[in-house]
Amino acid sequence: QLQPVESGGGLVQPGGSLRLSCTASGFTLENYYAIGWFRQAPGKEREGVSCISRSGGTTNYADSVKGRFTISRDNAKNTVYLQLNSLKPEDTAIYYCVAAPAPCGRSWYASEKVLGGSWGLGTQVTVSS
Repeated sequence: QLQPVESGGGLVQPGGSLRLSCTASGFTLENYYAIGWFRQAPGKEREGVSCISRSGGTTNYADSVKGRFTISRDNAKNTVYLQLNSLKPEDTAIYYCVAAPAPCGRSWYASEKVLGGSWGLGTQVTVSS
């Protein structure tokens, strides 16, 4: 069974940057329509952050991260990246990678195929001075 694995989280000061990675040993992520990221902060609902199409030609971002986060993929390395810049304390959350057979777009985050897709265990991002 496909199990995405996230890495790259950590503690960073406000205004700092991190790069999250998502890979899957034994599975080819390119075979899925899209890969995306969700996050969940303590006491808050899970929030869709970004997704990227299989080819990388289509991306989508939540309004809260637009202009600060960048999603990309390197299919040769079987890895999807999420570059987090200009981090704010409100970006503190566990970030989850999801692989699902649904096209990336505004509706991707609410798709039943995504909610029932393959989720990683998450990586913690903490933004604090």
